[in-house]
Amino acid sequence: MIRVLLADDQALVRGAFAAMLGLEPDIDVVAEVSAGDEVVAAAQRTKPDVALLDVQMPGKDGLTAAAELRRAVPGCRVIVCTTFGRPGYLARAMEAGAAGFVVKDATPEQLVDAVRRVHAGLRVVDPVLAAESLATGHSPLTDRERDVLAVARDGGTVADLAKVLHLSEGTVRNHLSAAIGKTGARTRAEAVKHAEDSGWL
Repeated sequence: MIRVLLADDQALVRGAFAAMLGLEPDIDVVAEVSAGDEVVAAAQRTKPDVALLDVQMPGKDGLTAAAELRRAVPGCRVIVCTTFGRPGYLARAMEAGAAGFVVKDATPEQLVDAVRRVHAGLRVVDPVLAAESLATGHSPLTDRERDVLAVARDGGTVADLAKVLHLSEGTVRNHLSAAIGKTGARTRAEAVKHAEDSGWL
């Protein structure tokens, strides 16, 4: 049996995945969680072979949870599953150690096949997203620029951002300026939107 953990903050989606996978004779859904910060504990408790993680969840996002899960339960292989097929998400998922990346509009057969293939040690990546990711390339943002843009999503002054990030205001301005330039944006808000749309945040 392939033991599967599901993590998705939408109960309807999580329940549908569980019901669909539960129909397969060789798949057993052993855990369901609704937040990224519940993933590792549930995996340590239930010892899944494959974890299917949504990207956008409360607590911790699925990409952060994937990296933590790979360290805490190295025998569990991760598939990232998201509504938003953004090229940057694919690159970040691979960096986090995910073995698969599928979008939620995949057919049930494709999802079941992905679970089986990843369990067998293969990689599974949505082909359309893979092509887009190659065309778009990796994120040009440094980790610190990404951090600054992520905090800037909620607005606030440079002083507010500096306080949250424990950086000087000058350093925050420099990172914002660099991020705006790299995204081709005119404003901080445009830079945040471009980075989000590209899956870099």
